[in-house]
Amino acid sequence: MARSRERPAGQGRQRFVNRMSLLSFSSSGPARYVISVAAVLLLAAVFVGSRDRVNSTTVALSLLLAVLASATFFGRNPALVAAFAAMLCFNFFLLPPYYTWTIADPQNLVAWASFTLTAIIAGELSEFARRRARESRKLYDELQDAFEAAAEAEALRRSEKLKSSLLDAVTHDLQTPLTSIKASVTTLLESEGGHRTIELDSDERAEFLEIIDEETDRLNRFIEGIVRLARVESGGRELPSGPCSIDEAVTTAIQRARPNRTGHEIVMEIPNDLPHVSADPAAAAEVFFNLIDNACKYSPPGSPISICAKRSEKGVAVSVEDRGPGIPAEMRERVFEKFVRIGAGKGGGLGLGLAIAKGIVESQNGTIRIDDGEGGVGTAVTVTFPEARG
Repeated sequence: MARSRERPAGQGRQRFVNRMSLLSFSSSGPARYVISVAAVLLLAAVFVGSRDRVNSTTVALSLLLAVLASATFFGRNPALVAAFAAMLCFNFFLLPPYYTWTIADPQNLVAWASFTLTAIIAGELSEFARRRARESRKLYDELQDAFEAAAEAEALRRSEKLKSSLLDAVTHDLQTPLTSIKASVTTLLESEGGHRTIELDSDERAEFLEIIDEETDRLNRFIEGIVRLARVESGGRELPSGPCSIDEAVTTAIQRARPNRTGHEIVMEIPNDLPHVSADPAAAAEVFFNLIDNACKYSPPGSPISICAKRSEKGVAVSVEDRGPGIPAEMRERVFEKFVRIGAGKGGGLGLGLAIAKGIVESQNGTIRIDDGEGGVGTAVTVTFPEARG
């Protein structure tokens, strides 16, 4: 099936070629010769009435210009015909003695030679330029086709990789909790009713109910992550960039992450005189929640999570630092892509947290980067929001 592609630049070039074709008609048509000779005759007619007042050099240069124009637009052969007509008109109408074909002054042969050489040289140059232009257009089209094919191949490769990653994530993050929920519910059902096949005490029942609760929360986080990422990538609703308190945004994120940060102490260093930033408070809290949640997943049990805020040249920088295994330098850009995970964190995960955080930060005109933690241990993710004005 043929593909239809829009090429605004190509269409503009084609319109120009079409306009030129109205002048040149076709490469072998007689119209080119007619127009070339007509231009010379028209100039000669204009100068006949004022030949006593116009210098012959001016007349010759004007006719030479007509020959040059013919060579430029129509090629060598029409220009040669125009040169012949120009010399005849110049000699017959515009040089004394008038109305005779005799060349009274041998120097007039120089004019004839000038017309002829101009026609040949300009015609050849014009044809060479047109030939190079055709070759350039052909090369441009071939390169454009090659680039489009390469872009399509890369897009297909990325699409297949994304499908594979999504399938792996869905298989793990949907199937695993569903399997646990199904097993727990089945066990509880078998311990109930008249056909009781399993005896469970209250502690065992509570354990199965806790499994159902945890796995349900896990499924809920999975769906929330997918929805948040979809909103970020599609632009979602326009988030207002109002004054936002870093302290309040971080506190909101910590409270939201409380169920996931069991065993981790949050150490905050946020100065009281820190200025407000230009960011949506809910969006900033969402960013910090993702960073704190990520730090808890990849940190050893009982290790602290540090949150430090300070002024920077670009606004206010907030760092969330863990004591985990760290992220290799060559992977620090890739981890912001969807479904990219380094190692296996606690509670699994889709690898969407940093992708969501980056999308939100950039939508608020901020920046995000990854560095080594203090002493080269762990990971420090730093988010910078611009300072609020006014």
